Amino acid sequence: LLTQQRHELDRAELAAALLAEEYRAAAAEPAVHDLVEVVTGAGAVARRFLQLQLGASDEVCALVTDRPVAVTGMENDAEEQATGRGVRYRVVVERSVLDLPTGITELTAALGRDEQVRVVDRVPTKLVVADRSLALVPLTAHSSEPAALVVHASGLLELLSGLFEAVWQDALPLRLGASGVTEHGPDGPDGTDLEILSLLLAGLTDASVAKQLDLGLRTVQRRVKRLMELTGVTTRLQLGWHAYERGWVARKH
Repeated sequence: LLTQQRHELDRAELAAALLAEEYRAAAAEPAVHDLVEVVTGAGAVARRFLQLQLGASDEVCALVTDRPVAVTGMENDAEEQATGRGVRYRVVVERSVLDLPTGITELTAALGRDEQVRVVDRVPTKLVVADRSLALVPLTAHSSEPAALVVHASGLLELLSGLFEAVWQDALPLRLGASGVTEHGPDGPDGTDLEILSLLLAGLTDASVAKQLDLGLRTVQRRVKRLMELTGVTTRLQLGWHAYERGWVARKH
């Protein structure tokens, strides 16, 4: 009888340990609704947008279009407050932002705060990521009421952060000088440019190069155009010759 009771006690202790382990595992994994929240209404989206920046302690990354959802650049007081606390800003704007009535004024102010600002033809979506731990992305809908997703640490957040980095790498820096805001390309080809040149000289088409390097077709064509401008040539044949002469690619024997 004593042996049977001891076995039952052992089984009870094992069951309790297993239940405790299951509880700890469940508590450690946040529920789906804790990872993503939907914010609706212009006021609510604006508040969340400002809170995200005010809560940042290290870096804010943003993709900006010429169509603000709830807060314009001139209304974004949180940006100045955050940079005043030492928060870094990396921002990519669509080129059309430069044509807005307040576009140059806003960009001049941002560059004056030592923000890093780059420009591309188009960004895939509006996006703000704070400290790589929280993101805000607008929801596209036919309704007139603004809405956005707040994304917490998760695989989706990593995907959004990766999207920003991909756009950032492809964008050209904006600089603030005596003549105002100007666009600056790199002085020479970067690693991606060299890969594109090598593949083109190997006989691949623009589309094949884009597919192999996981780039957009327009990105490949834009980079080739910039390289032609950099070398002062008008044809791709001339570009290939200059690439060999400058040692950008190795000659094949």
